[in-house]
Amino acid sequence: MKKVLSVLLSLTMVAVLAACGGQGADGDGGNPDKLVMGFVPSQDSDKIADTVQPLAEQLSEELGIEVEGRVMTNYSALVEAMGSNQVQIGFIPAFGYVLANEKHGVEVILKSERHGSDTYRAQYVVQGDSGIQSLKDLKGKTWAYVDAASTSGYLFPAAQIMDEFDVKDPTTQFFGEVVQAGSHDNALITVYEGEADVATTFEDARTGLEEDYPDIMDKLEVIEYTDEIPNDTISVTKNLDDELVQKIQQAFLRFNDNEEMIQIMNDVYNWDAIREAADEDFDIVRDTFKKFEDSIDLDGS
Repeated sequence: MKKVLSVLLSLTMVAVLAACGGQGADGDGGNPDKLVMGFVPSQDSDKIADTVQPLAEQLSEELGIEVEGRVMTNYSALVEAMGSNQVQIGFIPAFGYVLANEKHGVEVILKSERHGSDTYRAQYVVQGDSGIQSLKDLKGKTWAYVDAASTSGYLFPAAQIMDEFDVKDPTTQFFGEVVQAGSHDNALITVYEGEADVATTFEDARTGLEEDYPDIMDKLEVIEYTDEIPNDTISVTKNLDDELVQKIQQAFLRFNDNEEMIQIMNDVYNWDAIREAADEDFDIVRDTFKKFEDSIDLDGS
């Protein structure tokens, strides 16, 4: 089985195993004594953990329940943790949500707003002097992607390459080599340092690195974008009762009027505001994922 399909199948298996992993913090499927809020590492994990601490404290005060912020190792680890009820509230990108919803009944309650929009695009970033000017120039090059469960860092760019160049596995049939960077920042840094030819990230992830890499906007340029992608989510496990879920949703929506909380959301994930969300908002992601599902050979041939 080709590498990209193996990765996606592995993610699905991780989710299935997580569902068998027990009830997590509460042990009986009810509301836990403590809520764990899970994040993925779009930037340095320690930095995220420190930044979200006031967010967890404020949410705890609003709900009357202890809330802990926890940074997971990657997207699939967060899906797994929610599937086993070790994490009850997840800041999950669109593709991670679709996986978590399909396998574990995780429910979306909110989504982000950036620059007045609830959608965004993925971008292809290369060094400005690389001579790479279009997607066709990427053939045989080294691709730094974020994580196989990242919507903008992997899923939508991979699907676009599959469609435009009629390949089933971009990692072996289009790109020469691939690097899983683990975060959007790391993917960009990999290209910045010449260890990969192209990185796929959310638009425009470069701005978050300007302090440490002042010339990044000049050194790295965007050559292409994907179609619009639904913004990332705040989702909850199915184990929580409806009343608590409603309280969580309303507490986050009140953060729109709390300048400090919105600044934290912006610092961590560039959120400008929080909107209500519905499951059908993410049907385009499900349709994109089908490009991969339909190609999986369950017999392994």
